[in-house]
Amino acid sequence: MKPTGWFQIGWSGDLLAGDVKPLRYFGHDLVAYRTQSGRLVVLDAYCEHLGAHLGHGGSVFGDNIQCPFHGWQWSPEGRNTCIPYQKATNRVRKIGTWTTAERDEIMYIWHDVEGGQPQYDVPSIFELFPDSGPASDYHDFGEAGRFETAELAIHPQYAAENGVDFAHFKYVHRADQIPTVVAREFGEYDFRTQLSLHFKRRGADGELETVEGRTFASLLGLGLGFSFADGVGGICALTAVTPVDDEHSILRFSAWASKEDGEDDSRVAKRQRSAVGQVKADVAIWEHQRYTEPPGLATAEAAGFREIRKWARRFYPEGHLGHGAAEQTAGADELQAEFA
Repeated sequence: MKPTGWFQIGWSGDLLAGDVKPLRYFGHDLVAYRTQSGRLVVLDAYCEHLGAHLGHGGSVFGDNIQCPFHGWQWSPEGRNTCIPYQKATNRVRKIGTWTTAERDEIMYIWHDVEGGQPQYDVPSIFELFPDSGPASDYHDFGEAGRFETAELAIHPQYAAENGVDFAHFKYVHRADQIPTVVAREFGEYDFRTQLSLHFKRRGADGELETVEGRTFASLLGLGLGFSFADGVGGICALTAVTPVDDEHSILRFSAWASKEDGEDDSRVAKRQRSAVGQVKADVAIWEHQRYTEPPGLATAEAAGFREIRKWARRFYPEGHLGHGAAEQTAGADELQAEFA
């Protein structure tokens, strides 16, 4: 449950300038705050003075966070900047810091159990899919396009493997047919795929018509799954799974919908709610799923699962293998022999 990569910790609008919020991810107690100038900061939670939790009663002073216990202040770099009852500061003690990023009103942190710096950047979702059009064509995700689970027994790799699981579209998402895999490409840190499928909708005359749809997906590490689907308007979406501890994660979903000619806001919101409904259907499976290694696969899907599990291993540092990853080296060899 400790893969390396970028992970979502919330939406930007949930943390306004001067706000302080306690967090817990990857088994660590953290504190997030937004400076008065608008910068997102995430630190380890405990004051290096006497161990008070900065997320419970802490306050923002300019760029710094002030401890509620004795008023010590700490900078975004974790350095002590003020002890209110003496002139000298503590130059020895330092609070652990977490690298953050914000794109498209989403807040992210970088996680690496070995303390390494980010190996890649978080892109804007609208930069990933040229066919989606510019961000200005899309409505903000808003309440209709947001979904967040409680802490559930879901591993990030469950969501990542959706990228090769074409067959579940018919049975989980009630698609009219199993989609066709058009393209699939594994990069160093990302995985891209394109699916094609036909679905039925009612036209302006009320008659059913068949529409060709396309779904483009781009995984960035194991924590972030970006997608763009078109057919009846465009939907850009982010499915993000962030581990809380060794057993649980929080899943967040954001859907941006394009506004098509003749659509009012209620229609756009309806398409966003439909997208949220699709990911809820996935969650209903994932929260009761058992990771199987090696899995018993149909011949047509074996190559995709073999490739994505091999690709996923790079995000588990040696000695910190993720859920089921300890068996993956042998499991991948078994799969290759079974379907060779």
